[in-house]
Amino acid sequence: MNKLLRTPVIAGNWKMNKNCEETKNLIEEITPLVKKANCKIVLCVPYTDLLPALSVAANTNIKIGAQNCHFEDHGAFTGEISAKMLSSMGVEYVVIGHSERRMYFSETDITVNKKIKAAIKEKLNVILCVGESLEQREQNITFEVISTQLKIAFKDIINEDLEKIIVAYEPIWAIGTGKTATSEQAEEVCYFIREIIKQLYDKKGADSMSILYGGSMNAKNAKELLLQNNIDGGLIGGASLKSADFSEIVKEADA
Repeated sequence: MNKLLRTPVIAGNWKMNKNCEETKNLIEEITPLVKKANCKIVLCVPYTDLLPALSVAANTNIKIGAQNCHFEDHGAFTGEISAKMLSSMGVEYVVIGHSERRMYFSETDITVNKKIKAAIKEKLNVILCVGESLEQREQNITFEVISTQLKIAFKDIINEDLEKIIVAYEPIWAIGTGKTATSEQAEEVCYFIREIIKQLYDKKGADSMSILYGGSMNAKNAKELLLQNNIDGGLIGGASLKSADFSEIVKEADA
């Protein structure tokens, strides 16, 4: 990490885990373990857990995020939640374009772009996920895939809004599989992401953007990954559901 240019971010993605009571308990466990942290800490919880999460995280250094949003403000979209609804609750962050949304719910680069615009309009901070599949990596088209995802995601996003966006590189082949990109592989792609942002905007915008690694980062491998110059934190899956593991990753980001 380059802490002179960027503040580290450790974000937990709880996915479809924890009920309201479990959410309260876990955040209460995490809070004292990370209260002195200098990095930004975000917990992205299921929709049903947002209210209790916001309540228990109030007056702490933990921010609460959602895992998705719709690109329309309202309408006949059964089962969906808008960015306007999230912001009205006090939610500050939202994950957009996670590989599981792309894989299981037909998320496209175009809908990702629409959702980013909707989130920024409501003053939400976006955690934008990009990443390649194992097949794409084996075909040596990782950079083409990432470049396309980024260029479409940032279409019509103005320079002034870059401060509201965090990019998370999550190689699909390393999510929930126990596999992790080597620190060199992760750094190579995160550096490339920063170069694309520089091409699309400018060096200042690229240098100030936080880029996270999101492929099975855990308490054991966090240190090595976070030592890389272009990895500014992590989007943490399974390890964010364990207070000891999550706090250890936060500690490494603070080191």
